[in-house]
Amino acid sequence: MTKSVAGRAGGCAIAVMAKAPVPGQVKTRLVPPLTPAMASALSASFLRDITENIARAARDMPIEGYVAYAPAGSETSFDGMLASGTRLVLADGTAVSAPNIVGFGRCLLHAAQSLFAQQYGAVCLLNSDSPNLPTALLSRAVATLAEDGDRVVVGPAEDGGYYVLGIKAPHCHLFERVEWSTSAVAAQTRARARTLGLPVVELDPWYDVDDAPALYRLCRELTSPPVNGLDPFSPAATADCIGRLDLEGLLAAAMGDGLGGVR
Repeated sequence: MTKSVAGRAGGCAIAVMAKAPVPGQVKTRLVPPLTPAMASALSASFLRDITENIARAARDMPIEGYVAYAPAGSETSFDGMLASGTRLVLADGTAVSAPNIVGFGRCLLHAAQSLFAQQYGAVCLLNSDSPNLPTALLSRAVATLAEDGDRVVVGPAEDGGYYVLGIKAPHCHLFERVEWSTSAVAAQTRARARTLGLPVVELDPWYDVDDAPALYRLCRELTSPPVNGLDPFSPAATADCIGRLDLEGLLAAAMGDGLGGVR
């Protein structure tokens, strides 16, 4: 159910950071063994499942789902691809002028500033690489942000980044001098929060599916979920894409040819 603007002051916007799924521009670390067209199809399926996951969490929590997209002008690329009710917000970084915020940090801050301008009480910035992220982790992030007092919620990714960052205000310093796309991202973000005097609440770690080993892991866990106390979201669109394109077979063949790290 779409919530009214009047209810936003007490609600949370969850925005998936995403590029338009254009072949050759998304999931490039999966090419090869995937072709650019396969990687684009997989990216689209991820977006469908992640926005459906947000919609599931919104059944019980005051959440509105967004895709924070780039580049400008690519809005129609998402037509028919997202869960019902998902909105779009531009996040190409052009609205950010802070000199110490570069690269992806500008996109993150752009999304956060735009959503807080709509009077949300909290914002979660979510990656587009975890289609099976447990819904409970999204709900936990939102519930934690609803508590009194300012804080930062970090959902650490296994590679040293984060799959979600939850905030109650657009603190520019959280995005300053961060080495994006490295294993230092989560640690540097925690350090920035400490400098601001903000408590950091940690969620359970999860993994990004942004390279061949991680995709192979996802293929296996679709039929044999990990036993770690968390209930993964069932990514129907992703499972369909993997089966339709025989991506598990493609990865297995690549592994046989010596694809490094796939196991």
